[in-house]
Amino acid sequence: MNRAAAGAHVPAAVRARCFWRSLFLQAAWNRRGMQNLGFAYAIDPALRSLYPDAARRREALSRHLGFFNCHPYAAAAILGGAIHHEEKVAAGLEPPSAPELYKSTLQGPLAAIGDGFFWIALRPFFGVAAALGAALFGWPAVVAVIVAFNVVHLALRIGLFRAGYREGDAVVATIARLALPALAERLRPAGAALCGLLASVVSARGEAAGWGSSLVAVLAAGVGYLALSRGARLLPATYAAILSGVGAALAAGHFQGRP
Repeated sequence: MNRAAAGAHVPAAVRARCFWRSLFLQAAWNRRGMQNLGFAYAIDPALRSLYPDAARRREALSRHLGFFNCHPYAAAAILGGAIHHEEKVAAGLEPPSAPELYKSTLQGPLAAIGDGFFWIALRPFFGVAAALGAALFGWPAVVAVIVAFNVVHLALRIGLFRAGYREGDAVVATIARLALPALAERLRPAGAALCGLLASVVSARGEAAGWGSSLVAVLAAGVGYLALSRGARLLPATYAAILSGVGAALAAGHFQGRP
């Protein structure tokens, strides 16, 4: 008996609504359940399609209100797989615990894969590409890089969601074939190379504006490094160093260039 023959099939339009809602997975983040409310909100259209009976629908929804925490992009595979298992539960092919087991098994490994690829490799690579593009070509380059990043990450999210729905537990093999950790290992040195190019561009422009701008930028980088070595958080310290360095360098260049 297949899922469609059993009458337990979520239409494509409803699955599209679930995916759209998954983009807001962290909108209701909380310390107790973390992403549980966002996940329940995302899967709710599928549950309404599968369980016309209100009591069964409430029971199904309660299964997805437990603790859930994963990388928000990689969680698309879990959402698709949870719908896959809910279809089987509705058809009487699996016990009600199957979707919960699927989620609890995959959320940790996919969180690690997602953090390593998206946060530590892909986003920094596109971030430094945007900075380099801005230095060379201005704001249109930043817009182009943002568009490119979202094309890549949305394509991966859609692919993971579809694979999870289509394959269920077998999505693990599909994710392994993507080799995201290996791809991250290639992106990180590529991002470092772009940082070197950006440093060269900034240094060259600093020399054109005067030695004062370059000196202030180096001092800002040094202060940022000291802050990190003393336990400051990475992103706030980085942003503060960048903003203060750019502002002070511009001011130094302005005053040095005055007659």
